[in-house]
Amino acid sequence: MNEKIFERIEKKYLIDAAEQQDMLSAIQEHMKEDKYFESEVFNLYFDTKDYDLIIKSIDNPVFKEKLRARSYGGYDKVFLEIKTKMREPEYNIGHKRRVLITTKDFNKLVKHQKSVETLARQKIENPNDIQIAREVDYLINYYELEPKILVYYNRQSFIGENGLRITFDTDLKYRSKNLKFTKKSSDHHFFDSDKNIIMEIKAHGVLPLWLARKLSSAKIFPARFSKIGKVYEKLRKEKNV
Repeated sequence: MNEKIFERIEKKYLIDAAEQQDMLSAIQEHMKEDKYFESEVFNLYFDTKDYDLIIKSIDNPVFKEKLRARSYGGYDKVFLEIKTKMREPEYNIGHKRRVLITTKDFNKLVKHQKSVETLARQKIENPNDIQIAREVDYLINYYELEPKILVYYNRQSFIGENGLRITFDTDLKYRSKNLKFTKKSSDHHFFDSDKNIIMEIKAHGVLPLWLARKLSSAKIFPARFSKIGKVYEKLRKEKNV
């Protein structure tokens, strides 16, 4: 599978620390830690000046699309990602296409000094890079997108057979100003309750029986949840958008 093109079933769960430990007891029997088991993830979301893409996403349409830049703590690269989702009755089908550029080049893009296609042509890592870069350029130009909100968190990742992947995101924070891939002491906490961990399950088909049984016995059920959607709602209450 092309590492820059992903299509899979996605389910999210809001859990507390005790439920996380309970899930980990089963996960560690059947899965292994990812190569990058612990990481610090920074997601910088693009949108229009009026947040049209986020507002549309909150309405839970059958199809939605977003553009984000993702960077990892200690890694001087940026993934530009087009993420789409098709809503099904029991789960979402996610499709992600991404192209990799340097942090320095990303700053040139934000300042409108370079197009994504121009940057991708400087170092083509995959034959699909140029086409994905063109798609990113099209979205930016068509919707007049710009960086609007930064969300970051700590992630633990596990991988299993047949493309199964489970992640736990903790200590989520966000801000809507000074949008660099860094932390600031003034950043806002994402959650204000004990259910402050996002567990996400991604699979290229049905869930394995052991996992389905564990979720059922632990009474952990999927939640309709969007990180960027929740942040936008918080910013509206704070009157920062």
